Amino acid sequence: MENEQENQQELLFKFSMYERQIRELQQQIEAISRGIVELDSLNIGLDELVGAKDKEIYAPMGKGIFVKAKLISEELNVDIGNGNIVKKSIPETKKLIQEQTKKLELIRKELENNLEQLGEEITGMMNSQGHSHHCGCEEDGECNCGHDEKCNCKEN
Repeated sequence: MENEQENQQELLFKFSMYERQIRELQQQIEAISRGIVELDSLNIGLDELVGAKDKEIYAPMGKGIFVKAKLISEELNVDIGNGNIVKKSIPETKKLIQEQTKKLELIRKELENNLEQLGEEITGMMNSQGHSHHCGCEEDGECNCGHDEKCNCKEN
């Protein structure tokens, strides 16, 4: 009986670990999905800049704050990491965004695979408990739990 309680406590601990890992993976997948949506939105915004030289636009200054500006060039200043800014054309920038989107999609797919693998591990762990978890009988042995007609191992 004491051994069974230890096994149940160990199972609960494992399930809570799996649950935490699943939550973390789901949060990472959601963050990456938001990043992909932002890049797609940026890509659409770049399409609107094509041929817009000398036109007025609303340029974002920060969260929900825009300034009216006149577009004097279609050349963009793009942060390529570590504060390095380079000049790029709209098509070059769109290509860069597409590459970033592909990388994020690959990462999202990998995380989704990890999530699926965790689900399979949980299912396998639940299945491995079999009869012994419910009544104490071994799966390949005879029923000796004393549950009579209510025993799960008689059904198999």
